[in-house]
Amino acid sequence: MTRVTRATSTTRELYDELDRIFAARDRDDMAPTIAALLPLHDEHPHDARVLYELAGAYDTAGDEERALGLYEQATAEGLEGDLRRRCYLQHGSTLRNVGRVEDSLALFAQARAEFPESVALGVFESLSLHAAGRASTALASVLLLLADHVESEDLDRYKPAVRGNAEYLASLDEASSAAEAAAL
Repeated sequence: MTRVTRATSTTRELYDELDRIFAARDRDDMAPTIAALLPLHDEHPHDARVLYELAGAYDTAGDEERALGLYEQATAEGLEGDLRRRCYLQHGSTLRNVGRVEDSLALFAQARAEFPESVALGVFESLSLHAAGRASTALASVLLLLADHVESEDLDRYKPAVRGNAEYLASLDEASSAAEAAAL
């Protein structure tokens, strides 16, 4: 029993320390945050949350390539719940930012399957759709997010029209892709 309590306490202390580090971070100067996280990473190289937090710090500092590997490791190590959702979002966004748009879209598809109600994932997936040259589908996706998640008396009346327009917009990119494929 004591052993389990100590392990739980150690994990709790680790996560409390992560919280303290991030509460003190300066997004304009991530070097101190990264410096504080590296010893924790050395001590806990397989802790999913440590990997995720270090990835986010590198990402914010502009070191996207280093962040990408850490995001992948965090997911592989079993990151769960809201941290997993946030990791998917940040990882997918970073893939888009480094020009790996198709990888970004594949990751967002997986993330949306796991977290279908996440509006934030939908918004960032829309950005990747736009980056992939699928502007109509991106706008359609945002319209569906609005129709599905925004409660507003003046919008509620028009939700069927919003959904219909979203369907039409998505079909434009599908038709364009089919025409391009036929031309090849």
